[in-house]
Amino acid sequence: MTRPGGFTVVAFHAHPDDEALLTGGTLARLAADGHRVVLVVATLGEAGLSAGPTGDALAARRRDELRTAASALGCARVVELGYLDSGLRADYRPPDGAHRFVDVPVATAAARLAEILLAERAEVLTTYDPRGGYGHPDHVQVHRVGAAAARLAGTPIVLEATVDRRPLRPILAVLRLTGSLLPRLPLGGASTVFTDHAVITHAIDVRPFLRQKRAALKAHASQTEGGRGPRTLAILSRLPLPVLAAVAGREWFVETGRAPGQPFADDVFLSLRERPARC
Repeated sequence: MTRPGGFTVVAFHAHPDDEALLTGGTLARLAADGHRVVLVVATLGEAGLSAGPTGDALAARRRDELRTAASALGCARVVELGYLDSGLRADYRPPDGAHRFVDVPVATAAARLAEILLAERAEVLTTYDPRGGYGHPDHVQVHRVGAAAARLAGTPIVLEATVDRRPLRPILAVLRLTGSLLPRLPLGGASTVFTDHAVITHAIDVRPFLRQKRAALKAHASQTEGGRGPRTLAILSRLPLPVLAAVAGREWFVETGRAPGQPFADDVFLSLRERPARC
């Protein structure tokens, strides 16, 4: 049964823009349905690619972009954990010897996230798949920290945001041949990134909420330029809605402890609703 006022979902992400790319439609749908959506980001992405400001200036800009995107999605609260972006490169180090998010002990970060889960009485936590999708060290750390925090807080549902690998394979094959898109991401082979089709438990239909998702994508303007070649966020944010629906009309999750099956679930609260009501 839904508690009065709906359920509470905490969406845990590594950097500003991740929330829009992986879960934007789902968060907008949940908010529109009357549920409380709390967005937590580990870092402000100061090591991200940018054609403009860098470092602290980029972090400040990305904070503003995050707030704009969260508003577009209907998030009720945004929490910044304040860790430093680990960067894509294994040898990246932030200035002044500060610790990257990936260097923070999992137990330390998990305790902070668990405090938020408990304070919000969250029924659902979203994190990332064990690979961090495409291998970004901060995404892998989000998976580890999120799993530990859910255990500490007793959060009943953990949903790992991911992408169905099966339709992604031909796209990745083309990208590897051209080298023109996402050239610096630590993508592995098409058989290792994100999640196998057979493991996925949820495919959330977000087509009615693509205007909100696109508005959130556009909010992250600092991440549409910089680096070599076109940026994924820039491409997605400019797609006409019918094309965006074909490309990003569903968002994918794996629920920890739930057996996969067909058809995929289209309700993030399904496991809660299936539980016998307490007398």
